[in-house]
Amino acid sequence: MNKNNLNLILILVLLHISITTLSNALVAIPLTLYGYKITWAAFSFPLVVVATDLTVRLLGKSIARKTITYAYPLAIISSVLIVYIEGNLLSVAFRIGLASATAYAFGTLIDIYAFQFIREKYSAWWLAPALSTVISNIIDSYTFFFAAFSGSDDQYMALNWFEIAGTQTILKIIIGLVFFLPTYGVLLNFLLKRIVKK
Repeated sequence: MNKNNLNLILILVLLHISITTLSNALVAIPLTLYGYKITWAAFSFPLVVVATDLTVRLLGKSIARKTITYAYPLAIISSVLIVYIEGNLLSVAFRIGLASATAYAFGTLIDIYAFQFIREKYSAWWLAPALSTVISNIIDSYTFFFAAFSGSDDQYMALNWFEIAGTQTILKIIIGLVFFLPTYGVLLNFLLKRIVKK
């Protein structure tokens, strides 16, 4: 692996870990929006999908997969630490941290393949990131909430995880399509212009 690719992967890993850590802090803050139970993480985590899709489009699947591979163990550590620092028992922090990192890795790896598959079949710039956002957010949300809260000691989350996962998924998809899909388009256009100038 050349030095430029290694530097890019390092930057991407730091970006992914920052978003994952922030999302782990925000997932502990419940929110009711128009009667639906969600958490604030619905507003931060879709950025991982934008970063992953841009990586696949501009740098390729290999760089995207390596980013996820290197970020996964760091995501576990940062997730456990942030949940523990919030005052949870170490066992709770470990369960939520492992659930978060596993959902992140599984969701983003699926996103990489879904994005590339759709991109190869259809030429519209927006279709691959839109559909991969839907797929990856469904997988990420349900994986996380099931692993973190199904049968947990947190009675509220244990009883409501399925509903929260569903509303969180819908909200993340809406946020992804309304806000982050245009962001993806703007960033893609900007980065492509910079690449052409070089």
